[in-house]
Amino acid sequence: MTSAIFGLTFWGFLIFYGAALYAVTPHARTVGAFFRGEDNSGRMASQWALTASIFISWIFAKSVTNAANLGASYGIVGGLAYATYWLSIPLAGFVIYYLRRHAGATSLVGFLIGKYGRSAALAFTAAILIRLYNEVWSNTAVVGGYYGPAGSPAFIGAALLFTAATLFYSIKGGLRGSIITDIIQAAVFVVFLAAVLLLVLPKHGVATLLNTGDFKLAAGVDLLWVASLQILSYPFHDPVLTDRGFITEEKAMLKAFILAGVGGFFAILAFSFVGIDARLSGLAAGGNAPAAVAQALGIGALFVMTVLMIAAAGSTLDSTFASLSKVVAQELPAVAGRQPPATALRYGTVAMIAIAVLGNLPMIAGAEILAATTLSGTMVMGLAPVFLLQRWVGRSPWSFHLSFWPGLLLGILLAVGWIPAVWAIGEGQYALLLGTNLYGLAICTAGFLLPEIVRRWHGLAVARSESA
Repeated sequence: MTSAIFGLTFWGFLIFYGAALYAVTPHARTVGAFFRGEDNSGRMASQWALTASIFISWIFAKSVTNAANLGASYGIVGGLAYATYWLSIPLAGFVIYYLRRHAGATSLVGFLIGKYGRSAALAFTAAILIRLYNEVWSNTAVVGGYYGPAGSPAFIGAALLFTAATLFYSIKGGLRGSIITDIIQAAVFVVFLAAVLLLVLPKHGVATLLNTGDFKLAAGVDLLWVASLQILSYPFHDPVLTDRGFITEEKAMLKAFILAGVGGFFAILAFSFVGIDARLSGLAAGGNAPAAVAQALGIGALFVMTVLMIAAAGSTLDSTFASLSKVVAQELPAVAGRQPPATALRYGTVAMIAIAVLGNLPMIAGAEILAATTLSGTMVMGLAPVFLLQRWVGRSPWSFHLSFWPGLLLGILLAVGWIPAVWAIGEGQYALLLGTNLYGLAICTAGFLLPEIVRRWHGLAVARSESA
């Protein structure tokens, strides 16, 4: 009887979640609503709606799981390291503000075409397509983990049901629907995060949680340095974030990015307390500290944690569908030098369906969710100079390619284990990752600046010869 009630409660909520959000999602009838988040009258999203949307869209289910796992491994150092990624949101806001105000950019792809050429925009688009692909399986896998062991029929069934529920309301509302449902999901997340913390904090006390862990390079500080380096490039290959930088007035956008980034930092840091609780309680996290803690606290806590994870994963997944539809229906034609087709909404819908199916294949195969963050962050390290140093170079396709491709190559070499051990900094788990990101960023920056240095040197040489 208890097992039947358990099943009805958990599976029933998953079905209710999909039906409820489909009911409240507005029907996006226009290109502006589907791709730019406007309402059907053409009005832009408000600053507070944008803030809530950015906040919850970046609170991925895999992210809160990773934060808790790192808290279990390294204490507060692990939580602080992972929370640092959220500081990339204000950084992205300032960069996009500058590009809109001073470079006249209306999208990152459009900016890249004008500054670095179509081949650069194509390479960038390929990178963000990989990013969006990873977002599907890495979030659906987290939801599936609350219904059964990885690879089990319950695990896969829950992940696929969750995908289908999110897909249906995403097709109906596009980016406008994503923003509206994000407001609801943000409220649900905050309420249930508070409930989780009320279950965890009284057991040990805030002071104990904050003092768990050692600030040593081999005890998680190496990952903190990795995050500090990766935030310089990480946000730019995430259209879930950057698409929202072009849909409201510039100052409102910047305020929303700052507020969402600071709020996200503290939310992720707070959630790492769940993992620290597992560490102090001697629980075996097994790669999913939130689930381990919730199961130890009882069925009610497990249900609360499941709702929280579904809200976090849903907000990211619907944003992923919306961003992918825009890339396929609007930005790929722009890269090819064509106008978006009149049937853009149809193309966008087909793209959503395709990635919903194909994007779950790694989840079924049992891929590791942390790899979706650390490795992809390494592969795009070359985007840091491309966006942060762009004002110091002219139109320079070579600058892009000499920065982007070395970073991508180093990320691949790291993934296959071909980075030499001498590159490691320290002796911790992330020593080689830190070395690759530090030395790699230096290489990418040098490559980016080299064409401009050569151009200026050549200009000086010509001027000297003419004066002679």
